[in-house]
Amino acid sequence: MVEAAKPRELLGFRLFGYSIGDFGLSLVNILFGTFIFQFYVYTINLNSILVSVGISMQLIIGAIFSILFGVIVDNKKPGKYGKRRPFLLLALPLWVLANVLIWLPPWYAPQTDSFFWPTALFFWFMIVIKAISGTLIFNVYLAMLPEQSQTQKNRKKVASNRAMFSIIASILALLLPLIVQSVLPDPQNVKWWQPSGELILLYIPIIGVLFAILGSITILFTYFSVNEKFHISSSINDKNKTSFGSSFRQILVPIKDKKFSNFLAVRFFNSISGNTLGILVFPFLAIVLKFRESEFFIYVIVSIFSKVSWYLIWRKILTKRSLTTKFSICIGFAVIASFLELLFLLEFLVFELKIFIFVLSIGTILGSMYSIPLFSIPIGATLVHEAAHKIEKTNTSMAISKLSGAYYGALTFVASLGQTFSSLILGFILSGANEKNPIIITLSLSSMGIFYMMSLLFIKRIKLNEKLS
Repeated sequence: MVEAAKPRELLGFRLFGYSIGDFGLSLVNILFGTFIFQFYVYTINLNSILVSVGISMQLIIGAIFSILFGVIVDNKKPGKYGKRRPFLLLALPLWVLANVLIWLPPWYAPQTDSFFWPTALFFWFMIVIKAISGTLIFNVYLAMLPEQSQTQKNRKKVASNRAMFSIIASILALLLPLIVQSVLPDPQNVKWWQPSGELILLYIPIIGVLFAILGSITILFTYFSVNEKFHISSSINDKNKTSFGSSFRQILVPIKDKKFSNFLAVRFFNSISGNTLGILVFPFLAIVLKFRESEFFIYVIVSIFSKVSWYLIWRKILTKRSLTTKFSICIGFAVIASFLELLFLLEFLVFELKIFIFVLSIGTILGSMYSIPLFSIPIGATLVHEAAHKIEKTNTSMAISKLSGAYYGALTFVASLGQTFSSLILGFILSGANEKNPIIITLSLSSMGIFYMMSLLFIKRIKLNEKLS
């Protein structure tokens, strides 16, 4: 019998090694997502439209290649070192190079010319390399999960570990740039020719290089902790050759899956909200709240307390509710908290009241955002398992191996589209004088509530197969 007698699980070192990959990827991606716009627009002096186009290029390329890589890896014949994990080593050197050089532009946009093409072209070129290599690593990392972890109990454990590593990465990725912000003599004026800008150009590249090194180490941990020997011993290795055309018809399979298409919609709207917060968080602190020096550490304290507290709440208190129910409640809190941001439009608010609203609203949003993996990771893996079970009931592992990459490629695709939408819209909105307009920044930030609300509608349409869950 081909099917393994016992479902595979990630345990011990293998569980740690796979989960810590999320730490490295999150560390680099969060720094990029929260500071690259700030770095190139407010310090390098590149026009926000050119920066948003570059970020959108990364997301569009990532969206396209996420599906292509998913299908290609799904149809790769397993080799001596496995089926998926060799691609981690293939993409790693370019990924590290791009994540280092992107913080070291050889030219800065002149004071009188923010549409400076040499800087823009360099930024876009690094973006392309980062997008292609990063997409391959991320797709392979995600697609491994349904093959490596085949019980709901173990998937929840993996999700818990990955969520905690992601929280730690987010704290570190925000803490170091905020330390830099806190020592700036004038956080609102940080162009490269100004004293504050000179400090950013000194310290932020060092942080970027450090994070790229840490990220590469964790990806290597993942490579050595994942065991793909089961591919060689299974009949997957003996499957018939798949034509180029039929391979790419797999792209449509996740979209036609009604349950998974609802999950794709959830990911799309959540990615819009998450990217919006990432882009606006530093301008919001400096321009709307007018933080100075040690006041930036208020955000660090709120970030740590809210993420850890909500993580523990979802893990320990609401254990008897279903995954989709807890997911809905989590997003519901994010909706309410996002609309609380509108209170910052009231000019009569004293600083202490602003801090209270900030702690309540941003703390809840961050707590909800970083608790999402506790639900989305096992839900996604279960939906892939369900789809594979429909195709091949007697050998589900073979079916998972054939479609996992395509499914997770589609998931990355729609997330990239959501981030692209957010980046382009914010790039145009914040162009020119709006860069430092507190009303525009506040309205843009509160728009997260609309997209979280849309996400909530689609979560309620997902019903998991209890037998397979």
